[in-house]
Amino acid sequence: MSRFVINARGINHRELNVRVRTAAEMGSERIVLRNVHGQRYIGTNLRKPVRVEIFGTPGNDLGAFMDGPSLEVYGNAQDGLGNTMNSGEIIVHGDAGDILGMSMRGGRIFVQGNVGYRCAIHVKEYGSKVPVIVIGGTAQDFFGEYMAGGRVVLLGLTQRKGGRLRANFIGTGMHGGAIYVRGGVDPEQLGREVGVTEPDEQDLIFLSGAVGSFAARFGLDPASLLGDRFIKLYPKYLRPYGRLYAN
Repeated sequence: MSRFVINARGINHRELNVRVRTAAEMGSERIVLRNVHGQRYIGTNLRKPVRVEIFGTPGNDLGAFMDGPSLEVYGNAQDGLGNTMNSGEIIVHGDAGDILGMSMRGGRIFVQGNVGYRCAIHVKEYGSKVPVIVIGGTAQDFFGEYMAGGRVVLLGLTQRKGGRLRANFIGTGMHGGAIYVRGGVDPEQLGREVGVTEPDEQDLIFLSGAVGSFAARFGLDPASLLGDRFIKLYPKYLRPYGRLYAN
């Protein structure tokens, strides 16, 4: 596999992204970025089946509109990761900021640690394209807000033993897709549009695959994660605010 290394120290985001795109166009299959310090838009609109390894902290909109590549971050990531991502994979060996996966249309995102506010806002799906997000830690308020599709898994590995997710307004405006939470949530934490049920056989098949993929990327034991109880959050209505806008 051809490998191309870029030292990002002191390079602004425009120049860095030109170098990444040029390396991909020249046929590099593996691009390594070292000393990344907040440069935005890395991998944005990249449409080559290339692997990009990022050492440091990338800035906002990592992988936005991405279609096919694999990005792996050895550190934390800032806001807007996977914004309107179409396909491919993003792996974060750390925490990620707000609005992760906003309007995501396909592909997979795996975050080992915690995420911020409004994770998975307006995730959507169409036909066989079903986005998947797996979060190893916890999430903040408005988790899964306005979800229209996709599957999101929250493992809560950074919580204390027996602790519960603290986020409020989970699934507010949700009208598609599903959220799986390892452990449980209190009813008052949920948006009014959200129902709670036990995963069925098809859900368990999905969880086995998604959690297994997450565990493989971070060197964890999938059996220890899947052995605990999961709940499924789903939208009770397809048009939760329909009466507000219709006569």
